[in-house]
Amino acid sequence: MKTSEEHGRHNPNTKMLLTALSAMVAESTTFPIDLTKTRLQLQGESSSFSSSTNAFRVASAIVKDQGPFGLYKGLSPAILRHLFYTPIRIVGYEHLQSLFLVSDGGSVSLPAKALVGGISGSIAQVVASPADLVKVRMQADGRLMSRGLQPRYSGPFDALTKIVRGEGIMGLWKGVVPNVQRAFLVNMGELPCYDHAKRFVIRNQIAGDNIFGHTLASVMSGLSATALSCPADVVKTRMMNQAASKEGTTMYNGTYDCLVKTVKIEGLRALWKGFFPTWARLGPWQFVFWVSYEKFRKLAGISSF
Repeated sequence: MKTSEEHGRHNPNTKMLLTALSAMVAESTTFPIDLTKTRLQLQGESSSFSSSTNAFRVASAIVKDQGPFGLYKGLSPAILRHLFYTPIRIVGYEHLQSLFLVSDGGSVSLPAKALVGGISGSIAQVVASPADLVKVRMQADGRLMSRGLQPRYSGPFDALTKIVRGEGIMGLWKGVVPNVQRAFLVNMGELPCYDHAKRFVIRNQIAGDNIFGHTLASVMSGLSATALSCPADVVKTRMMNQAASKEGTTMYNGTYDCLVKTVKIEGLRALWKGFFPTWARLGPWQFVFWVSYEKFRKLAGISSF
């Protein structure tokens, strides 16, 4: 087993490139599930009489109204986001461990790893928040098209231009607080859980440092990350989707107001809207990402994560 120093310091630039490539593969593969999750989270917004639905119905409606390519609405800003978000959080996680939290025995405790994961995810999300905002807005536009209305944006660059023009440069960071909160929780659950789960699987000879071990670890980390982050994800999605009206008013005054209104109008369970498609996406996403990333690291001559 490698030491924490070896775990974090080796070839950071190469790791950034390999992480970005792996994230692009994973994002392209699982994006339709993310789109379905976003639409589910926006279902019933500010209405206590919304009809019951599920992920299959939402996905079927998207294909029926927009065709199969409708499931990839907003893919380009999603990939752009991961070119910043994933390399920073993954490589940052390794480096923060090796630089600040290495104990005398050369290992890092699980609570310390959870803190490091949350911090690295938060930093990465602040950087990637504008691309995430554009992705959410473009995904939500599909609802307008299904009603026969014109979408707000023709593409990611049009969205960026219109958001800056109508909401100011800081409008690109709308929803950044719930976004960072979600990123902290996701990475606090995902990174240390994958790290620890993989070592547990290998140490107990359940599987080796191979695709089977990586798959088991990714499923465990996906469940942990989803359970922790889903409420913040719902609030983040709704905050980022709202745009100021002509009178300058918005539906939510802040993240706490959004949280309270969501629970008051739709009940506590609304905070876990989209839980299954969120986990169904995180599981395959992490499987594709970690298997690709571990393979790329091996081909590049870098020790496993």
